[in-house]
Amino acid sequence: MKSAVLSFFFSVCMLAANAQQSPAEFLGYQLGAKFTPHYKVVDYFRKIAEGNAMMRFETYGQTYEGRPLVLAILSSPANIARLEAIRSGNLALLNGGSAQNQPVIIWLSYNVHGNEAVSTEAAMRTAHTLLTSRKSLLDNAVVIIDPCLNPDGRDRYVNFYNSIHARIPDATPYAREHAEPWPGGRPNHYYFDLNRDWAWQSQVESRQRVLQYNRWMPQVHVDFHEQGVDAPYYFAPAAEPLHDAVTEWQRAFQTQIGKHNATYFDANGWLYFTKEQFDLFYPSYGDTYPTYNGAIGMTYEQGGSGRAGLAIVNREGDTLRLKDRLDHHFTTGIATVEASVAQAGKLVEEFGKFFRDARQQPSGDYKTYVVKSGGNTEKLMSLAETLRRNDISFGFATGNSSGNGFNYFTGKSENFAIEKGDLVVSAYQPRSTMVRVLFEPVSRLTDSVTYDITAWAMPYAYGLPAYAVKARLQPAVADTLEKSAAPPAEGATYAYLAAWNSTKDVKFLAALLNRNLRVRYAEAPFTIGGKVHPAGTLIITKSGNTSLESIPVLAARMGVSVTRVPTGFVDKGADFGSDKIRFIRKPKVGLLAGDGISSLGMGEIWHYFEEQIEYPLTVLPATALPGSAWKDLDVLILPDGRYDMLKDKAVAARLKDWVSAGGRLIVMEDAVAQLAEGEWGYEMKKEKEEVKDEEDEAPKEPYKNLKPYANRERESVSGFIPGAIYKVHLDKTHPLAFGYPEYYYTLKQNDQLLAFFKDDGWNVGALKQDDYLTGFVGAAARERLRDGLVFGVKEIGNGEIILMTDNPLFRSFWENGKLLFGNAVFIVGQ
Repeated sequence: MKSAVLSFFFSVCMLAANAQQSPAEFLGYQLGAKFTPHYKVVDYFRKIAEGNAMMRFETYGQTYEGRPLVLAILSSPANIARLEAIRSGNLALLNGGSAQNQPVIIWLSYNVHGNEAVSTEAAMRTAHTLLTSRKSLLDNAVVIIDPCLNPDGRDRYVNFYNSIHARIPDATPYAREHAEPWPGGRPNHYYFDLNRDWAWQSQVESRQRVLQYNRWMPQVHVDFHEQGVDAPYYFAPAAEPLHDAVTEWQRAFQTQIGKHNATYFDANGWLYFTKEQFDLFYPSYGDTYPTYNGAIGMTYEQGGSGRAGLAIVNREGDTLRLKDRLDHHFTTGIATVEASVAQAGKLVEEFGKFFRDARQQPSGDYKTYVVKSGGNTEKLMSLAETLRRNDISFGFATGNSSGNGFNYFTGKSENFAIEKGDLVVSAYQPRSTMVRVLFEPVSRLTDSVTYDITAWAMPYAYGLPAYAVKARLQPAVADTLEKSAAPPAEGATYAYLAAWNSTKDVKFLAALLNRNLRVRYAEAPFTIGGKVHPAGTLIITKSGNTSLESIPVLAARMGVSVTRVPTGFVDKGADFGSDKIRFIRKPKVGLLAGDGISSLGMGEIWHYFEEQIEYPLTVLPATALPGSAWKDLDVLILPDGRYDMLKDKAVAARLKDWVSAGGRLIVMEDAVAQLAEGEWGYEMKKEKEEVKDEEDEAPKEPYKNLKPYANRERESVSGFIPGAIYKVHLDKTHPLAFGYPEYYYTLKQNDQLLAFFKDDGWNVGALKQDDYLTGFVGAAARERLRDGLVFGVKEIGNGEIILMTDNPLFRSFWENGKLLFGNAVFIVGQ
């Protein structure tokens, strides 16, 4: 009996020791001495949670590469014992619940950019300190720590740095250890920037994290980052533009937090800045997404990032060390908890008020949004899924009614019919602010100097007809959309027809080709059985395929509809044996990657093939271009980037020969302008020449270049276009535009346009006089963005070059561009 008591006492002591174990004791080195691999970070948090009455450790998912995503939840023993009641009580605040006895919830997010690696080191120190010397802060707070939002990117950076740095870190800025190889550790596995994916949730890490975030809905959220090595520390308050949906309380408390952080930085003589550069506008950041969901959302930026390593000399001649960076992030983390705990009651009260106002008197001009399928139910359902992931309430109209609202496509207010199946989103709901920000037709900017894109309205991103209504409409709605009955299976089958107007349809075609089924498409509309089928319609005939029995089963599994027809004799148009019914050859597709190429642009394409349409893709290094091993490809994609090897005339000639022999070259963004410099038979639209006075040839505005130095930042935005929406006029008879109406909405991030082709190419997507819709565009850039080509196809021999000055796959949230890219890969040139 005595030995059992001693054993129990020994076990309790060991568990207590685990909880008190410092990072240095566990890791065997002081934090700041080296970068810690992700698995050791996870092991540390798991260790200090063992038997700890002040902490819960949870694994909430895993990355594409299989690394765990974890949360550490810290509070007092009494709060941990009722943690689920606290969580559910906090969520009840969204719907009018009581704020009584609710501790403040503070969420600290670290290392969303993998090579901004100091923050994960700071997370370990912050957790240990809160569990030991500062545990009194947890009496009226729940602190949630996500120590690493991007484990794949972090390990890419840490493995690079730990494998090559000098035994004594070399602080020389041009040393090898300060030059990450392509693609760098910033993005995740597919080279996406996870800090811009909170609302869109295109990546598996984002989907799993936001699911947990919305289960908790903290009052305070901090996203820890790093910036350039020469910059001091940045913390709130944020810079303009702040979206006008940000409340006065949110603005005021950011200032309180900033002043509290400043007391520590002042005492230590550390440099910092506030109210500059990092704004609160684009909705998919780690500071704006929480802000639009009622929290005090903030970004903290330490100088350093992937260049800094363990030590680097900055431009002032000072040595910035990992330990210094760690101290700064640790300090702001603890200071934020202190300031939040001091105002815990007010934070929880204002949080409840935020959602009460959202439900009862939502901000903004529009109170209802109606989105129509426009004959494209699959796109509508894709939008619905995005809303669900963001906990936004909506319904599908069950009957017909009417309204008056702003038509996104015409830019005018007009009467319209609400029809059965339309998606209806009311602003009178807890997530009202997020609804407003995602759907507002025009983005209101209080400052033209902004950090990211300035337009993203969902109807444009999805290409769906929609109306923004100032009145509160309450048509009868259902949670789900009624599906039409499947066509009868009996009778002879000559072919199956499938629509071609969404990403799901591209995925369906990919599945058919992967199964080596023979597929055709209609070059022009046709009518059969009294129904009109548009150009691009997929046709899977009995001829050439051993069996069609699997087609309806596969279609049902993939969520697309197919129509059985008993004959190839059409009522109007081309019969199925006509040469206007084009056979789709299964293409072998290659994508270039490597130095000089945008890792983000390349990653979007990679993700599109592997995760969205599930079609094989060969990724080859850009250095392979001068060789000939890739010549068996049917399609080669040049993502945004600069291709130095194409300056070699022999390499360029080899690529042209491949195109001429039947290859299809897809060229995107900056690569379009680069090829225009060579002899590819097209040119970029030139700027208009300056108008001169007839008498003396002098400019009409001789003093226009006399500009104040203090205005240099404002003046620089004249040619700036961070991301605005334009209407593109399409030639819908060309295969690149199949599945679209006569227009497409593009997210313009540059002022580049192609000059119109004359007789040697196809002008598929054009801007005319002024097709601007919304978002910031500098005056000079806006003048250039007219009368030019966004998308074009130029035939060379038996092949073609598909030119895209804009990126239709941008951040994977621009859903309406994915079919266009699918046309380029599978349809054009067949």
